[in-house]
Amino acid sequence: MDARPDPAEPTVTDRAQHTAARHAPCPTTAPRRRSLRAGYSLMEVLIAVAIIALLAALIAPRLFGQLDASQVTAARTQIRMIETALDSYRLDIGRYPASEEGLAALAVPPPDLVDRWNGPYLDGGLPIDPWGTAYQYQAGESLSRRGTVFSYGNDGEPGGDGLAADLYSRGHAPDSGLDPSAGAQR
Repeated sequence: MDARPDPAEPTVTDRAQHTAARHAPCPTTAPRRRSLRAGYSLMEVLIAVAIIALLAALIAPRLFGQLDASQVTAARTQIRMIETALDSYRLDIGRYPASEEGLAALAVPPPDLVDRWNGPYLDGGLPIDPWGTAYQYQAGESLSRRGTVFSYGNDGEPGGDGLAADLYSRGHAPDSGLDPSAGAQR
């Protein structure tokens, strides 16, 4: 008997290499297996969403409170800007607008005053208040005195408290029977 191995029959070394090659990860499937394991579980995603929702619930009221306060500040600033435009109108015309002419006289000249009118007195036209309503105007006791510019606040109705309080120029209500101390913000 010849001790030489048969060349057609695989040796132990050949079998080991074949087995190792058969069980080794394929280069094309190895990254795919890793990508199936990579990522977040449903539980991790739900916990992250819950934390974000909790933070939003705690922070949102403070942000909206600041938004409301900034709207009141913007309205007061616009009222002062309109008052300045009214003063410029008076310097050109010699009087403040009548209640019938209203704030529109700052943007469009009244028919009888075209020759003295040097407007428009407000850049960009008449502003609206931060709540989307036109500012109101009531002429003074005489047209030589500045009238009152006001906004009805966020509710658009006369009167109100807090954020719904009316905002007036010079800190008083127009002569419409409203009590300026009843909710008017100065």
